[in-house]
Amino acid sequence: MSSPLSVPPRPELAVPPRPRFKLLGRRIGGPRSLWAWPLLLSLVFVAGVLAWMIRSDADDREARRAELITDALTLESQLSGALDVETARLKALADDMGAHRITPDAFARHALVLDGLRRFWVSVTWVNAQGRIVAQVPDDALPPNAPLRAGNSERGIAGHLSVALPNRGGLLIARYSSVNLLRQRVPWWLARKYDVRLVDTSDDIIASTVDGERAFDQLWYRKAMGPSMAQGWLELASRERLVPWWRTLPMALMGGFLLLVAGASWMLRRQMLAVERAEEAWRTEAAWRTAMEDSLAVGLRARDLEGRLVYVNKTMADMLGYQPEELIGVMPPMPYWLPDEIDQSMRRHLRNMAGQAPREGYESRWQHRDGHVLEVMIFEARLVDAQGRHIGWMASVLNITERKRLEERERRQADTMAHHSRLTMLGEVASTLAHELNQPLSAITSYNAGVLNALQRHAEPDPLLLGALQRLGEQAAHAGRIVKRIREFLTRREPQREQGDINQIVRAAVDLQRRDMTRHGVSLALQLDSSLPPVLVDPILIEQVAANLVRNACDALGTKPGVRLLQVMTALAPDGRFVKVQVSDNGPGLGGQTIETLCAPFFSTKAEGMGMGLAICRSIVELHYGALDAEEAPGGGAVFSFTVPCWQENDHHDSGHHDSDELAGDDEPTSQKGSP
Repeated sequence: MSSPLSVPPRPELAVPPRPRFKLLGRRIGGPRSLWAWPLLLSLVFVAGVLAWMIRSDADDREARRAELITDALTLESQLSGALDVETARLKALADDMGAHRITPDAFARHALVLDGLRRFWVSVTWVNAQGRIVAQVPDDALPPNAPLRAGNSERGIAGHLSVALPNRGGLLIARYSSVNLLRQRVPWWLARKYDVRLVDTSDDIIASTVDGERAFDQLWYRKAMGPSMAQGWLELASRERLVPWWRTLPMALMGGFLLLVAGASWMLRRQMLAVERAEEAWRTEAAWRTAMEDSLAVGLRARDLEGRLVYVNKTMADMLGYQPEELIGVMPPMPYWLPDEIDQSMRRHLRNMAGQAPREGYESRWQHRDGHVLEVMIFEARLVDAQGRHIGWMASVLNITERKRLEERERRQADTMAHHSRLTMLGEVASTLAHELNQPLSAITSYNAGVLNALQRHAEPDPLLLGALQRLGEQAAHAGRIVKRIREFLTRREPQREQGDINQIVRAAVDLQRRDMTRHGVSLALQLDSSLPPVLVDPILIEQVAANLVRNACDALGTKPGVRLLQVMTALAPDGRFVKVQVSDNGPGLGGQTIETLCAPFFSTKAEGMGMGLAICRSIVELHYGALDAEEAPGGGAVFSFTVPCWQENDHHDSGHHDSDELAGDDEPTSQKGSP
């Protein structure tokens, strides 16, 4: 019968709290719990060590128990074998006694009896068939210190072996010392390792290699003895005491380790709280700085010593049409440099990298992402780190495009005012000339009338002379009307609009330029629409406009080799409310100029021009609610056209009288490309 090992109870392990982690980049638990990670990991490590120690302790106990059982079985086998040997010797003695008639005296001196007493027999008793003692060695009458009674001095309970005597009846009983049995049969190494005891069924100690009871914390095992000791048990108790795992040195080391980690975690928590407060202050400061930078209208950029952009604020990125991330890390040439100024920009960049940028700043031209040009003012400064080392360059960038535009507009306004001043002066001069020319023209008209009257009093006047004088009078009167209308135009009076035939007005304008067309060898093509409705115009002013356009076309064709074609046509405008007059030629064209440029005051393409012809023509057409336009001809040349309103039944106009004595000056011819 065996007994289970005595194993101390296991204490319950405290389950460490589960740490909180980041899941898919999303914070769980927040940064305030990060300081506890070393402590939590240490607890996990200690828990693993404790589990290993518990498992190792259990494995050690199982191994020692298996070894104890093995040693107990081996020792029990040796003791049982020794008792069996003694039983065999006792049986040999009984057989010898049965074969020979041995007297009680010879029994006491028998060699087998004496040999057994020298080993561990305490006594040998011969009992006859009637149960009476025939002989006993040693005799109870011997003194205690007699040689034959030496085995009786040992403490402990004695055992006995018995065999039957053959042929004579009776028993042969041998008492032996259990203590001597253990001393003689238990190996020394086993006696040093275990406490060996023989106990009975009542747990009374029969024999033992040590004094005292077994300790409660000893590892022990019992094995029933063989038939030679039917009521006995062999007990082995390990002398090596079992130390619980929680009382070992590793546990003390683990406890110290946890204390150190807890202290370090507490200090780490304080440090993290300080860092968190500093980081919060830094974030607040950074937010303030970002807000201030974003509220500025000044662009900021930082470059390292190699010229690489390491920082740009949002103002500069928006100024150029990029995102800040698109510009950071870019090396020269920069994407915002003008393509046709790459070399100049690179030289300026190398100058700035050498620290030679003007302290008062410098102007540059950059290109927006959409292609338009920016005018910027740049101020460069050294960029240093916290240790005072020069690590790059910081620049402030001002967008001065609007300022440049305003300056240009002011310059143009000044030029325009100068032009207006010159135009006013010219108007005053023209008005003065018209006033001064009125008397000479009146005199010419009077003299012409007198000469006609004198010639008509002759009986046979010369028809050619009369015709010439009549045409002279008509031209003088026409010149007077022209000067009068010009004076009214310069004094900003309303034109004297009346119902008229646009084809007749155009023919009159062309007839005035017949001589120029003949002189320049120009071929004229008239395409006048006879179905046009009447127009509401001042015939003299509109005639001057048409004549000026024809004269400009003749001047332009005068420098062209080959065939010189001039086409004048009239047609109804698409809206049906205006009539369009178009003068086209196959000359050199407009040269890229627009109608705005050609009609600008004092702009002319001719060396002798004044630059006022087309400007006056445009003003006259606009006073009639029409429009003057110019474009390149499809086959080469220029096409000038203007529109005048058609006559409506409800139109009212003034049919003022034109006095021949209200004369003014003549209009100076102008060029189709612009008048001087």
